[in-house]
Amino acid sequence: MTATSEPDDSFHVFDTTLRDGAQREGINLTVADKLAIARHLDEFGVGFIEGGWPGANPRDTEFFARAQQEIDFRHATLVAFGATRRAGTTAEQDPQVRALLASGAPVITLVAKSHDRHVELALRTTLDENLAMVRDTVSFLKGQGRRVFVDCEHFFDGYRANPEYAKSVVRTASEAGADVVVLCDTNGGMLPARIQAVVATVLADTGARLGIHAQDDTGCAVANTLAAVDAGATHVQCTANGYGERVGNANLFPVVAALELKYGKKVLPDGRLREMTRISHAIAEVVNLTPSTHQPYVGVSAFAHKAGLHASAIKVDPDLYQHIDPEQVGNTMRMLVSDMAGRASIELKGKELGIDLGGDRELVGRVVERVKERELKGYSYEAADASFELLLRAEAEGRPLQYFEVESWRAIVEDRPDGSHANEATVKLWAKSERIVATAEGNGPVNALDRSLRVALEKIYPQLAKLELVDYKVRILEGKHGTQSTTRVLISTSDGAGEWSTVGVADNVIAASWQALEDAYTYGLLRAGVEPAA
Repeated sequence: MTATSEPDDSFHVFDTTLRDGAQREGINLTVADKLAIARHLDEFGVGFIEGGWPGANPRDTEFFARAQQEIDFRHATLVAFGATRRAGTTAEQDPQVRALLASGAPVITLVAKSHDRHVELALRTTLDENLAMVRDTVSFLKGQGRRVFVDCEHFFDGYRANPEYAKSVVRTASEAGADVVVLCDTNGGMLPARIQAVVATVLADTGARLGIHAQDDTGCAVANTLAAVDAGATHVQCTANGYGERVGNANLFPVVAALELKYGKKVLPDGRLREMTRISHAIAEVVNLTPSTHQPYVGVSAFAHKAGLHASAIKVDPDLYQHIDPEQVGNTMRMLVSDMAGRASIELKGKELGIDLGGDRELVGRVVERVKERELKGYSYEAADASFELLLRAEAEGRPLQYFEVESWRAIVEDRPDGSHANEATVKLWAKSERIVATAEGNGPVNALDRSLRVALEKIYPQLAKLELVDYKVRILEGKHGTQSTTRVLISTSDGAGEWSTVGVADNVIAASWQALEDAYTYGLLRAGVEPAA
C-alpha cells in the first residue's frame, strides 16, 4: 500500500468488540466467532483489535493462539487485555501478567483503578500501593518490548470524588512508559460538556497522551467520545454496532464516520469507509443479532425518506435532506411509499425500481391514490417494496401482472386425539391454459399453502424451485377487537441472489398470508425474467 493509504500513529481507532462488546446480554462468542469478527474488523481498517483477557478464560487464550496462526492482519494490531499486578507482589511474578506476555500480543491494555473508593473497597489496598501496581506493571511490560495502553477505570467518577488522585494515576502510568492513558466512563453517566472539560484539564495537567472509553448509559457515548477528541484525546475505544455491557459502548461506526467525514481525520485506510455498512451487517450476523434498522450511517433506514415534502426536495437535490452521500459509507438512499407519499415520492420510488413515471402525471396521481386507499385498509408498502412494484406495474399497464389465475384455495387444520395436528392445503389454479389442482401438507396452514402453490406451479415455472420463504411477520391492526381484528402479514422471500418483501391484509391470518404468498411468487417470476401470461 502507498504511504498515504494508511493512517499514521497520531490517532488510534481501537476496537473492543471481542472483549467489552462480548459482554452484551445475548452475545456468546465462540472462538470461531471471534476469529470471524477479527477478520471483518481488520478488513474495515481499525488500528487495534482487543481480543480478550488471555489467562482469565480458556476461550480467550485459545483465540490469541489461533489468531496469530490463522489471521494475516493487514491493518490492525492485536491487543491483549489484563489488569495491573496484584497488591503485595511483583509484576514479573504475577501469573496473569505472565499470561499477557504469553499471549504473544504486541500491545497490552491494562485496566487500573483511578477512583480512590474503588482502590480501597474493591482492591482492598492503599492509594500508594495502587500507584505502585500501575508503575511496576507498565514498566515491566515495556521492558519486555510491549506497547502498553492503560485504561483508567471509573476515571470520571473518580475525578469528581478526588481529582488529584485520579490525575496521579494518569501521570504515574504515563511516566512509567504507557503509550496511551485511556479515561473510562465506566458507568456511562457522563455528558459531553463535562467530558470535554475534564479531558482538557487532565491533558493540560499531566501532558499524557489520552484516550477515551465511553459507555452509553445516558445515550451519549458517541457524543462523549467526540467531545473527548475535541478536548485533545487521540485514541478512541469503540465496539461494532455499540455492543457492550448494559446498554452498550460508543458505536464504532458513527464515531469513525464522524471522524472521517465531519472532522476530516484520516483514521481508516483508503476506501475502507465505503465498506462500513457491509461490515456492520456482517458482524451482526456473526453475533446473531438483527442489525438495527435505524442505526446512524449503516442502518437500512438511515437514508430512507417517507414524507412527501422530503421527496419533493430530494427530487431536486438529494443533499437537501441528507447530511452525506450514503455511498460514502456503503449505504443507499431509499424512498418509502406510504399514505404520506406525494407525487415526488412515487416518481422517485419508480425511478429506484427502474420505472420512469416522470412524464405521466395522471398515472402518478392514480398510484398515489391507490397507495393511500390501500394503506387506509392496513397495507404497508414501505416494508413491502415488491408488492408496491407489482401495484405500480399494474397501474402502468392497466392490468395486474399475472402468471397464474387462482380458482380457489383452502387450508385445513386437523386436531388429532393424540394432541398432534395435521395441516393440509389445496390450491386450484390455471397457468398457461392448464388447470392444476395441487395438495400438500406442511408444519402449519401457511406452510401447507406455500407448499401446495409450489407443487402446482414448479412444473410450469421451474424458476420457482430457487424460492425460499425467509421471514414471516404477523401484526394485528387496530380497529376491531380480538379475533375480528384485521391482520397484516409481511413475507420475505429469497431466490439466493436477493430478497424481497410482500404484504397481505385480510380479516384472518390465512387469507392475508395467501395474498402475500401470491405476490411473492409473482415477483419471483418477474425477477427471473419470465414473461407473464398473455
